[in-house]
Amino acid sequence: MEAENQTTTNEFIIVGFFDIPKLQIPLFVALTLIYPLTLVGNLLIMVIVYCNRDLHTPMYFFLTNLSFIDIIYTTTIAPKMLAQAFQDSAHVSLSDCVVQIYFFLATMSVELILLSLMAYDRYVAICSPLRYMTIMNKAVCIQMAAGSWIVGLLDALPHSLLLSRLSYCESHTINHFFCDVTALMTLSCTSTRTIEATAYGLGTLIGFLPFIFIITSYINIISAVLKIQSSKGRHKVFSTCVSHLTVVILFYGSICSTYMRPKSTQSMYSNKLMSLSYIAVTPLCNPIIYSLKNKDIKKALMKTWNNHKK
Repeated sequence: MEAENQTTTNEFIIVGFFDIPKLQIPLFVALTLIYPLTLVGNLLIMVIVYCNRDLHTPMYFFLTNLSFIDIIYTTTIAPKMLAQAFQDSAHVSLSDCVVQIYFFLATMSVELILLSLMAYDRYVAICSPLRYMTIMNKAVCIQMAAGSWIVGLLDALPHSLLLSRLSYCESHTINHFFCDVTALMTLSCTSTRTIEATAYGLGTLIGFLPFIFIITSYINIISAVLKIQSSKGRHKVFSTCVSHLTVVILFYGSICSTYMRPKSTQSMYSNKLMSLSYIAVTPLCNPIIYSLKNKDIKKALMKTWNNHKK
C-alpha cells in the first residue's frame, strides 16, 4: 500500500462554522431545534408501528428500520456539532475521526440500500398483489434488512482503515463541521489514490446500483398503474408510493448536490452548507413526510393517542 502508517499527528482541529461568525448563532439555534425533533419524530414512527398490529406489514417494517437508521445517522454528527458550536479550537483525535467517519458512511450506505428495498416492496405490492405476502414474508424482510446492515457496515470499513493509515503532516485543521472524508484526505501528505479509487468503486456499487434498482422498480410500477382504467384506482395505488419517492428524491438530491457538482462550482463554504441538508434536514423530514402523506400512520397515531388518554 502506498500510504503507510506514518501518521505525524493524532489530533485535528474542526473549524466548523467558526470561520463564518454570522452563521454560528442561527445554525446553533436551528440544530438545537432540529436534532431533538428528529429523535422524537423517528422514535414516534417506531412506537406507532410497534403498538399497532395493523401496521405489522413489510412496508412499515422497512419504515421502522429507516427511522432507526436516521436516528443513528444524525446522532453520529449533530451532538458533537452542537458541543463545538462556539469553540474556536474544537479538537478531535484521529481515532475519534475515523470512528465518526465509519458510522456516518455505514448508516448512509444502509439507508441507500434500504430505500431500494422499500422500492422493491412497493413494486411487489403493486405488480404482484396476489403473491405479495408470499414473496415479502417475515423471514425475507428480516433477511433483507439484516443484509442491508451487513453490507453497509462492511462498505464503511475500507474507507476507515485506509484513512487511519494515511500520514497527516501538512495541516491539522479540518475545514468542515465534522470529519468528512474529502476534507480529511486534503490534509494527507501521502498519496490518496488508493482510497479515492476505493471510494469511487464502492460509491458506485452502493450508491448508483440501488438508485438504478429504484428507477427500474418505479418504471414497472408506473407501467402497472397506467394499466388501471379507473383514475381513482390509479391515484389510490400510486399514493402508496408518494412518501417513499419523496424521501428518495430528498436524500439522493441532497447527496448529489454536495458530492457530484462540478469542482469549479464547489467550495468548502458551500459544501458545509449543503452537507447540512442530508445530515440534519433529511432525517427530520422523513417522519414528517410519512406522517403527512400516509393515512395509515395518521390513523394509528390517533388510535395510539386515544388509547393513551384512556
